[in-house]
Amino acid sequence: MDKVFQLIDTIIDQEILISGILSNLRKKDAVEYQKVDVRPIIIKGGRVYQFSYHYPKKVIHENLEGAAAVNKLRELMEQYFRQGQLYTAEADYQILISKKGSAAVLKKPPTKEAQDLSHNRKKSYIIPENEPCPFMKRLGVMNEKGKVLANKYDKFRQINRFLEMVADIVPHLKNKGEPLQIVDFGCGKSYLTFALYHYLTAILDMKVNILGLDLKEDVVNHCNVIACDLGYEQLKFITGDIRQYTGKEKIHMVVSLHACDTATDAALIKALEWDAEVILSVPCCQHELLGQLHNEVMKPMEKHGIIKERLSSLVTDSVRANILEIMGYTTQILEFISMEHTAKNLLIRAVKGGRNTQEAVEEYINFKSFWKIEPYLEKVLGERLKERLVIKKGE
Repeated sequence: MDKVFQLIDTIIDQEILISGILSNLRKKDAVEYQKVDVRPIIIKGGRVYQFSYHYPKKVIHENLEGAAAVNKLRELMEQYFRQGQLYTAEADYQILISKKGSAAVLKKPPTKEAQDLSHNRKKSYIIPENEPCPFMKRLGVMNEKGKVLANKYDKFRQINRFLEMVADIVPHLKNKGEPLQIVDFGCGKSYLTFALYHYLTAILDMKVNILGLDLKEDVVNHCNVIACDLGYEQLKFITGDIRQYTGKEKIHMVVSLHACDTATDAALIKALEWDAEVILSVPCCQHELLGQLHNEVMKPMEKHGIIKERLSSLVTDSVRANILEIMGYTTQILEFISMEHTAKNLLIRAVKGGRNTQEAVEEYINFKSFWKIEPYLEKVLGERLKERLVIKKGE
């Protein structure tokens, strides 16, 4: 194996690897995955090597820096695989391991061209382009070869942007070895629901149970068929209204990505009832405060309908974020990518635990007074929120 190890050392040390494929397991039951792909990518300005482990129904990724990548390639070739293809700009190298363990390295003319990774923005996506992804193909975002269809590129970017936001909160999900319980209220066609399931299970290798809820029975049935076709056994869809849903005792994460007007508040209320660790919400069609909103100083904005409507949306989301802080969450409002049916592009991301609640209470009271509003979320939370406001005011 010395020739193989020397080749691996040289290719990684000189940073000339374009891609590699390890296949033909020595023993079919030695590991669960069937082959491994490896390629260099740039993450936060540094070169790492992404190993993709192909299981029967999923692909799991592992990113390793130079020395660790060398060790992993050595281990895989020495212990598990009998064949390897390593592609560089100068040559293609084929590694063959006999049944007795002897190794041969064949050098052939190059068939691939090196890429400028520093300018290849596609490589930074959590779900990369030009690599077939099962749910992306099934939902018509990619073709069989992994190419993103021209009319679905915005959806492709939206999916990856959403997963970037999810990646930031994964460390806050405390399931203690049990499957994560996740509910997606108003899931619709469920592009992002399928993306969430794929990311958590196929990429992060986590155990989850995800439930999508929507009012449209035909959409729910369609999503269940797709989940079944993809073998997503722990992803289910049911018909129902957010306000009436009572099917779970504990939820770790609540997602609500296009619930209109006070339906967003209904989803937030459910999340608070479950004491969810993470909340992700993209509101839309917000009219609840439009008729209440008034301050003499703001008349230049209020007298223009379109501006007042946008102002109402911003005030509504600010109130929601503030109330979540009072209820014990660290809250951010982030820029998202607009949905197909709404131009709203703000996402409320709340994680259990965090900021000074007294400060949040004072901000909320002053904000309400300025705008002369009575938010729906406060009215429905009732005593649960009122107790916190009274206690904090008396400190």
